[in-house]
Amino acid sequence: MAIDHPLTEAPARLLSLDFFRGATVAAMILVNNPGDWGNIYSPLEHADWNGCTPTDLIFPSFLFIVGVSIAYAMSSKKADTTLHGITIWKALKRALILFGLGLFLSLFPKVFTAPIEAFEHVRISGVLQRIALVFFFAAVIFLKTTEKNIFKLIIVLLGAYWALMTFMPVPGVGAANLEKETNLGAWIDRSILTEAHLWKSSKTWDPEGILGTIPAIATALFGVLVGVYLKRKDLDSATKISWLFCTGLVATGLGLLWGLQFPINKALWTSSFVLYAGGIATMILSLCYWIIDVQQYTKFTKPFVVYGVNAITVFFASGLIPRILNMISWKATDGSQLQLTNYLYSGLEHNLSPLNASLAWAVCFVLFWLVILWVMFKKNIMIKV
Repeated sequence: MAIDHPLTEAPARLLSLDFFRGATVAAMILVNNPGDWGNIYSPLEHADWNGCTPTDLIFPSFLFIVGVSIAYAMSSKKADTTLHGITIWKALKRALILFGLGLFLSLFPKVFTAPIEAFEHVRISGVLQRIALVFFFAAVIFLKTTEKNIFKLIIVLLGAYWALMTFMPVPGVGAANLEKETNLGAWIDRSILTEAHLWKSSKTWDPEGILGTIPAIATALFGVLVGVYLKRKDLDSATKISWLFCTGLVATGLGLLWGLQFPINKALWTSSFVLYAGGIATMILSLCYWIIDVQQYTKFTKPFVVYGVNAITVFFASGLIPRILNMISWKATDGSQLQLTNYLYSGLEHNLSPLNASLAWAVCFVLFWLVILWVMFKKNIMIKV
């Protein structure tokens, strides 16, 4: 079930892209599975609101990679307009499957024990759901327009989102604002999705809400343009790397400048955040491309490549397994109910500090999946949507 390459007709692969994708997914799993949510090293947490931590860069990096992958996988289809219809249909089917997988994670395991309650309170938005929407719209845009128009569209999307969030009054609230519960995006989510179907940790707003998907599409389109540039055959590698790194540096700088007026904010996916995160992702990919694909230093890449070729598979499964583990419990000798995850984690707590025990649990979870993915890689098992 991988979105690594939106179509499966074996496009030319960049090892650096698989490496970057794998590192991103491994980082996702690391930050999503601490042993104790109350004890996390600050770089492994999201910013409370405005600002950006390393963790905040993970999701936009993945959407950026989705865009790069679209450029590599769909270029031949773009050139032949007779294939556009079937290509868009395949993209839609994959998007629907991804969206459905995201809903299933939101429903599980309650859908099997209290199905009515599960559906009454299912979170409609989510990470996989946003990936699905962004992938589909970015794929259609790539197929149907030129690179120059994609660049213009990015500017329009970011400008329009900035205008909506900073100038449009919020019904029932008043003036435009960027606060958690009273911004325009939060009002739209409550009005359309209703509070029963929003992120349970907030209940009144959703970090993967409807309006924020607009700039998220721009993040993927940023990646599309980078992918198109990397595929150019009229330029040597040194030129590509130089231009991409400089472009990333400029985009990061522009994001920081815009952030003075429209703060960098991952939960709102602000326009400044798109430029800042997209710029950093571009610089990282250009460095990976130079080290791995040009200089051919590849020995260190395999653990991340095995994550990269089954990215969505491991992301979905890693969200499922903790829920299953939490369902396994038994009565202890003192009569109390003992949960398997608490039992396993207690061994770490007894030997490490709270922060290190929490981190060790997350690292063990990453390594656990690495073993499984390594076996799949050796057997050439790549699960696709």
